Amino acid sequence: MPAPACGPVREADDLFRVKSRLAPDALQALAARAVMPAFAPAPRAADLVDITQVDPAIALDIRYACNRNFLGFPVYPAARAFLQRPAALALSRARGLAAQHGYGLLVYDAYRPWHVTALFRAAVPEALHEFVGDPATGSRHNRGCAVDLTLWDLATRQVVPMPSGFDEMTPRAYVDYAGGDALARQRRDLLARIMRDSGFVPLAEEWWHFDFADWAQYPVLDLSFEAVAQAGKK
Repeated sequence: MPAPACGPVREADDLFRVKSRLAPDALQALAARAVMPAFAPAPRAADLVDITQVDPAIALDIRYACNRNFLGFPVYPAARAFLQRPAALALSRARGLAAQHGYGLLVYDAYRPWHVTALFRAAVPEALHEFVGDPATGSRHNRGCAVDLTLWDLATRQVVPMPSGFDEMTPRAYVDYAGGDALARQRRDLLARIMRDSGFVPLAEEWWHFDFADWAQYPVLDLSFEAVAQAGKK
């Protein structure tokens, strides 16, 4: 059975926290007031799907739906993960490749509404902006074309150690980080190969982040999870 969403899949020592520039209530209020800029029309229409409906074997640990994230409080109303349909199908292929190596995929985040990107940018100091998207341009997550994930061992049902924890905003998160445990780096690199072979591109600053190759074809979105789920039922 896949690891539970926002469940205790790893020890708490992998959590990275940022001292936010604003209190949680102030950040939520700022995000609620934020107005998404007008972006150029995208060549393809949005077609977001729930990745667990495309492939139920993909496990979730949606960190932004609970307090086990860099802010310490939830910003999503539900532990769900959506991607544009071609990206979700590509992720299912990646899950199949991972299984050949004895691993499953555990997703931390996928589609992210634009206002949450605005919240993240307001929360972190400027020195850490490389680790959060720019709301002025819209992120790949806002397009439903980015996924944050890791590997878990199908035999032990444990998430495998990586060179850093998820959302750790330090050089240990870089894909070319050469320190730490050699086996952790090997698993990091294996994940990158699996995702590349499935149509995703790694992000240099975050070993867990992968962009679907066709991300530029899709629009920046600020749809709620509820709106996405309702659209998917039509």
